[in-house]
Amino acid sequence: MEYNIGEFSALLGITRDTLRLYEKHNIVQPSKNEKNRYRYFDDFDARDLLMSRWYRSLQLPLQSVADMMQQSTLDQIREEVGDSRHNLQAQIRRSTMLLGKIDEIYRELESLEATMNQCHIKTRPGMYRLKQTKKNRLLRNDALKWDVTTWMELLPFTFYSFRIESGETDADEQDDWDYSWGLSLMEDDVRSLEVTVPEQAEYLPPAIGISATIRVHQKENISRSSLSFMFDYLRNNGYSLRGDIVGRIIVNEKREKQTWYYLEVYMAI
Repeated sequence: MEYNIGEFSALLGITRDTLRLYEKHNIVQPSKNEKNRYRYFDDFDARDLLMSRWYRSLQLPLQSVADMMQQSTLDQIREEVGDSRHNLQAQIRRSTMLLGKIDEIYRELESLEATMNQCHIKTRPGMYRLKQTKKNRLLRNDALKWDVTTWMELLPFTFYSFRIESGETDADEQDDWDYSWGLSLMEDDVRSLEVTVPEQAEYLPPAIGISATIRVHQKENISRSSLSFMFDYLRNNGYSLRGDIVGRIIVNEKREKQTWYYLEVYMAI
């Protein structure tokens, strides 16, 4: 039997736009009535259409489906389905990792206010970072552009971190430190995401230290004053600063046109 596009669409539960798209890709090839120029589909078109929709439900690309509906062997079908299976496994793996990261961020946000300005001993994981600023000013470094673009695609596993190198904090009276910001990635995530580390990336090995969360204004420089309670904790507990001060942005908060950043800070001991 023959069916016009409206009837065929209703019988198969497929929109007219989808039928036109599949016709454009030669998945179905309705006959045309020369008198009224209407297109008519037949029962075999229904089979081809349902088979192609089945392939699409397996997440095969439309062009691959179109090619298979013209010519395909069992070996070709197995290869296409196998590729789709592999792609879906990769998507599930990435989604599982993403869910784990979201859970981690949510737990951190839940406890953020309760842990403000409280020091505790913590091991900072190893991390890689791309140095992008001098204090808060972006550096014009063409060599980093590709690496930065690549790492931006890894969000939220990448994050923005700062580093105050150990020599900056040697003088007790110095309050205005040099520091840098840059995109960063934890060493474990480098392995899990199978990332190739750029040559220009700095490596910060794991370190035991004092950790605390602070809140700073967007325009405020990181200084000895903003971390004074951490230095007090070091002194009162008989610790010495033995390396860089490293931190990361947890989240930012905007209130009354003002931006505040919540930072996790590590001081190596």
